[in-house]
Amino acid sequence: MVCKRKGAAGLPACPPCKQPRCNNAAAAADTETESESEAAACQCPAGEPQPQPQPQPQPRALPADGAAGGQPAPQPPAEGERDPEKEKERSGPAGCPEPQEHPADGSREPPAAPDINQLPPSILLKIFSNLSLNERCLSASLVCKYWRDLCLDFQFWKQLDLSSRQQVTDELLEKIASRSQNITEINISDCRNVSDTGVCILACKCPGLLRYTAYRCKQLSDTSIIAVASQCPLLQKVHVGNQDRLTDEGLKQLGSKCRELKDIHFGQCYKISDEGMIIIAKGCLKLQRIYMQENKLVTDQSVKAFAEHCPELQYVGFMGCSVTSKGVIHLTNLRNLSSLDLRHITELDNETVMEIVKRCKNLNSLNLCLNWIINDRCVEVIAKEGRNLKELYLVSCKITDYVLLVLFAVPADLDTHIRSIVMEIMESASSWSKISQTDFTFHWLQLMRGNQDFSQRRKTYPDKLMQRN
Repeated sequence: MVCKRKGAAGLPACPPCKQPRCNNAAAAADTETESESEAAACQCPAGEPQPQPQPQPQPRALPADGAAGGQPAPQPPAEGERDPEKEKERSGPAGCPEPQEHPADGSREPPAAPDINQLPPSILLKIFSNLSLNERCLSASLVCKYWRDLCLDFQFWKQLDLSSRQQVTDELLEKIASRSQNITEINISDCRNVSDTGVCILACKCPGLLRYTAYRCKQLSDTSIIAVASQCPLLQKVHVGNQDRLTDEGLKQLGSKCRELKDIHFGQCYKISDEGMIIIAKGCLKLQRIYMQENKLVTDQSVKAFAEHCPELQYVGFMGCSVTSKGVIHLTNLRNLSSLDLRHITELDNETVMEIVKRCKNLNSLNLCLNWIINDRCVEVIAKEGRNLKELYLVSCKITDYVLLVLFAVPADLDTHIRSIVMEIMESASSWSKISQTDFTFHWLQLMRGNQDFSQRRKTYPDKLMQRN
């Protein structure tokens, strides 16, 4: 506050009053009171000299001599000065604190550590989708309740791989099916504690099942496959290889009720015959893959039925089945055929193989292992006619090392030719010196003679072919 008599002749000005910077109403009232008192003190009669104001001692200044015992006596604070601690108490939470002279010296709280749970649930679900079933169930779900709920999301229970888990029982299958009825794919291969009852419950509670795999479940019978076929009409894949108790009765239900079936595998199901296979061929017209192995009751009639009724077939395998060239020749009608497995067909002649290679232009994989009739002339035709052929398997065929020269004598500009070869050397491989001079490149070459295996992996390099170990 500035004295109103400032500048008056012969009268000294009153000292200015220090006011605390505060927005508090109480502090403002105190300031007004002090101003009035100081103004009253300044109003002296005219013409009388105003006594000089005595300097006020500082609140923290200590006198040289104490009142008693040499101890300094506390001095009361000046009228115009305030104790900061008391002023803070009077101001209360609404008071305005004094600004710091050096703001950078103030203590700052460290930034909060990032929390993965702050991510959106969709991001966490995407992360958890990269974990295996064991990692989700035995690790991630035990972190916290939030993660446990995420691990139980329905999208993680659409595709279940329970293979080789002996703790899987009928009761566990029932619990899984009851909790998530959106299962589209399940694999219970090598689960020996699962019976027909568990599979039937699973099929009843999961009508949207698309892919069913149960390899080597010898305890299962036609009851399970009939339940799957009856309750899951949208079924597209059935792989039940090596089930000794499976018969044509189960196949009949598949052929009559599962019209969307595209992929079947009945290898080493020894009780399956042409009766069940023909019903599947006539009922499942969308088949794309079929694999049979050592099914001795499957003959040329089944091969003919599939070739006539399933034009979309791309992969066909009849390894060790009782088929001959009379049935295999019907496969030439399959224009989309890309992979053919004819291993161990005892009555397969060279003419049939050459005709298939000529007419099936999309063929890229051919397996002729364990066929002693296949000779050099047949392989030479395969090398010339099979322009899209990438894989050729000739183990235990009646061929010589001359075949190597035939296979590698391809035009230099033909880049899409055979890249994977597995064959057996019958003679001394005297043509190695000629082969090493070619510029042929490949991804895989395996040469065997008896118990010896001359194998070497190779990528596409421009240098020489390979050197014999």
